Amino acid sequence: MDAVKPSVCVFDVNETLLDIEFIAPLFERLFGDRKAMREWFGQLILYSEAMTLSGPYVTFFTLGQGVLKMLGTIHNVSITEADIDELRTRMLTMPAHADVPTGLKQLKDAGFRLVTCTNSPPDPQTSPLKHAGIDGWFERSFSIDRVRRFKPAPQVYHMVAEELNVPPSAICMVAAHVWDTIGAQSIGCSGALIARPGNAALPVNGLPQPQVVGPDLPAVATQMIKLWR
Repeated sequence: MDAVKPSVCVFDVNETLLDIEFIAPLFERLFGDRKAMREWFGQLILYSEAMTLSGPYVTFFTLGQGVLKMLGTIHNVSITEADIDELRTRMLTMPAHADVPTGLKQLKDAGFRLVTCTNSPPDPQTSPLKHAGIDGWFERSFSIDRVRRFKPAPQVYHMVAEELNVPPSAICMVAAHVWDTIGAQSIGCSGALIARPGNAALPVNGLPQPQVVGPDLPAVATQMIKLWR
């Protein structure tokens, strides 16, 4: 493995680039609490990883719909097909965080290549990145659907490196979730954590720590440029 400075920024999409709080009004209406969205998202990540560890596969959106029904059962709330449709629509039409275009421009102007890698499946009708108006920044968009393993499975990050024909050391995974940076760093990538509200670094000895941590993308981009350009 060639030891090279990161030149490719691989972005997670959900919560990192796109604002999942856009989904929260659905949960406030159904459960009376916007914070129920965080319970749903946490369970969605948990069961996506359970599937990867145990073998079966359904798409992230299909799983998300099932998790919503599961939470309905747990909290004794009726979930209708209209609710499921609203969840799907909101997942496909989340806006970009306001800081994202500025941070992407910083990185692009500094010479980094920009791509995305998401747990979400490709959608033939609606591109969430295009809907959010930021698809033009990225040269490629990857989905875990190709390897049928959810992040942070190593196969996902290897797929991206192989498709881009670069060693893992040329990649920095930029994400709002430590489980994503840990996954990428486990195969030799670097990690940059955007510590958006509800997210933080995981200070545990023996776990890879992201080389860069900041509250938003411009802060992270500034550090990356200082480190690697």
